[in-house]
Amino acid sequence: MTGFRLSYGGAQEYFGITPDVTTLGKIIGGGLPVGAYGGRRDIMEMVAPAGPMYQAGTLSGNPLAMTAGIHTLKRLTEPGTYEYLDKITGELVRGILDVGAKAGHEMCGGHIRGMFGFFFTGGPVHNFGDAKKSDTEKFGRFYRGMLEEGVYFAPSQFEAGFTSLAHTSQDIEKTVEAAEKVLKRI
Repeated sequence: MTGFRLSYGGAQEYFGITPDVTTLGKIIGGGLPVGAYGGRRDIMEMVAPAGPMYQAGTLSGNPLAMTAGIHTLKRLTEPGTYEYLDKITGELVRGILDVGAKAGHEMCGGHIRGMFGFFFTGGPVHNFGDAKKSDTEKFGRFYRGMLEEGVYFAPSQFEAGFTSLAHTSQDIEKTVEAAEKVLKRI
């Protein structure tokens, strides 16, 4: 899920960790269906032809997906890409939390680059136990209200939200304005 959303090297680069295994989904195909994995030598040597585990996939190396993936990777190397994602995602989360507070809702949330989340609870939310204290019924009303306003969030507050390089500051403003309308009426 974090793929290249947090940094060019993914969450492992962003947080400075070296995983045993890395898995990547459709992000490496520019959104098209494909996946890949890689890891430490001792783990990867378990895969044929070096090891006993056979792995194959119908879409492995699909030329269309690989071309889209290459162009996605090129776009992500352009200067300011991750700073832009951080800026617009921060504007979105701060905007929603601000209009929520003005409407009298107890909310918290946060973001890292192009990923975000918010909860109907005073927070902070650091883990699933904290998140379970949220008002999920209110989130459901918020979600349905946002759909009525033409904004499509994930249908559960336990799912991450994403911004993209295609989103503009005007898109963020419209989303916050829609959230203000919804939060005033729920």
